[in-house]
Amino acid sequence: MDNSELQRAIEAILFAAGEPVEISRLSETFEVNEDEVISAADTLANALAFNRRGVRILRLENSYQMVSSGEMADLITRALETRKPPRLSSSQLEALTIVAYYQPTTKAMIEQIRGVDSSYSITALINKHLIEESGRLNVPGRPILYKTTPDFLRTFSLSSLEELPPIEKINFGEPTEQLEISADNVQPSVSEQA
Repeated sequence: MDNSELQRAIEAILFAAGEPVEISRLSETFEVNEDEVISAADTLANALAFNRRGVRILRLENSYQMVSSGEMADLITRALETRKPPRLSSSQLEALTIVAYYQPTTKAMIEQIRGVDSSYSITALINKHLIEESGRLNVPGRPILYKTTPDFLRTFSLSSLEELPPIEKINFGEPTEQLEISADNVQPSVSEQA
């Protein structure tokens, strides 16, 4: 399959999917290596952006998704009579920032950093699909771990978490090896086990 055929196929699949499609899945579908998929998808994304088309192709970590152009947002909103998504309150933004930089993290860690109860903010962020459960910590009480979602990346126009600006992380006065969560201590959530 040559590059232009691959681009057409990727465009059709991403349009039909309406959600992110993993690069590995595209590679298996087309029976080509992942580098060929990435090259074709990036070429297509650049062509759509250069020609100022009404759609764009975004790379979200290990997947691609077709989305409408940000330049068309007002027209789309008027045409489809959709409301703008609700803004994040400062408490929600603080909690989201902590999850983004310390993920996977627990509610207790979010509250320790913020210094206040964060139950409402966490629930609101889950309802807005910006964070999700990512298992449970294997310690007494088995607290839920939270991580960001692909919607978080899309909302903030990020391809991956590595694009987050660097920050100086908080030292909790304990050795870092006690704070780090090893894979042995994380138990998958019920939804991940299914």
